[in-house]
Amino acid sequence: MNNSDYSARRLERTRTTMSEQGIDALYVRGTSSIAWMTAFDDVFDDERAHAVLVGPDAAALHTDSRYALACRTAAAGGPVDVEDDRVSHAKWAARRLKAAGASGVVGIEDDLPLREFRALEAAFADEGIAPRVVETADFVPRLRAVKDAMEIERMRATQAITDAAFAHITAFIRPGMTEREVQVELEDFMYRHGSVGLAFSSIVATGPDAAMAHAIPGPARLEAGQCVVMDFGARSQGYCSDMTRTVFIGEPGARLRDAYAAVREANETVEALLAPGVTGAFAHNRAEEVLAAHGFAGKMGHALGHGVGIDIHESPVLAPRNKEPLVPGNVVTVEPGVYFDGEFGMRLEDFGVITETGYDVFTRSTHDMVIL
Repeated sequence: MNNSDYSARRLERTRTTMSEQGIDALYVRGTSSIAWMTAFDDVFDDERAHAVLVGPDAAALHTDSRYALACRTAAAGGPVDVEDDRVSHAKWAARRLKAAGASGVVGIEDDLPLREFRALEAAFADEGIAPRVVETADFVPRLRAVKDAMEIERMRATQAITDAAFAHITAFIRPGMTEREVQVELEDFMYRHGSVGLAFSSIVATGPDAAMAHAIPGPARLEAGQCVVMDFGARSQGYCSDMTRTVFIGEPGARLRDAYAAVREANETVEALLAPGVTGAFAHNRAEEVLAAHGFAGKMGHALGHGVGIDIHESPVLAPRNKEPLVPGNVVTVEPGVYFDGEFGMRLEDFGVITETGYDVFTRSTHDMVIL
């Protein structure tokens, strides 16, 4: 299938859910959700410069002159109309709804800024229409949580860049290098080997810094007897990858070995049980049980995993709060870790897709202890 076919299918799923929720038109402003609905490639950046209005029979994107040509090129032959009227998104949506004779229910996402909501209300009043506006909770993100074949293929390819970066960086690292030096080399490699961006700013943390799950790389130097946590991901073809590996500078002591064995077992235990019907809460709690059995109860502190896609953090999550069953097409990370303030931390993370029968891991880098 081409991109237009994927867009048509995604819009069909959107309309089905709209019908189930009694929504006649859906107004979307989130760029990632718009990228998903349209399946446009090489169009969107970090600018919040677009709006999409989905009705029962048509879907349209409103943008401005900076993006209009790229959007029209990407939309050619597809199900999304592109318009660049020199008015606000709210005014454009109100005029389009009025032209369609809209007097029904308009859905908005609950992350729409209050200022934009007020602008939408004012635009409706100016156009003399009074649709009933209803707030939806994660309407499009829930649809995005079930990936299609194109998305899975792209994330596999993006992870291949990330795996290659890990192989490179383990050959590059030497004692005495700083966290920042390793980060720069890691990210430079991904850029030079197909990444068009980063999924997020890479984490490289050693010694006590590694006890901070989201440490910012700095001047700390890699020293013998320490472990180094590297959490990083490429971004290509519009999709992210995500992995974490912990490597060791010189032979690790017994405590580091025990901690790594616990983290590895927690990772592999959960990956073996993930399947449709398993809840995010169950997966998280099982990892906690494994860590506790090794003497590391309460040392993880964060959720076991999260969804990945156009954004680095998406639904669903593997966390105690998620009581909903996983379904085929969910792409999630599995990243148990243990952290000791002022001493060390470590984490082991893969990501992959829930299939009809289990969990297909995209990550290909070894789980074996890597000693440099």
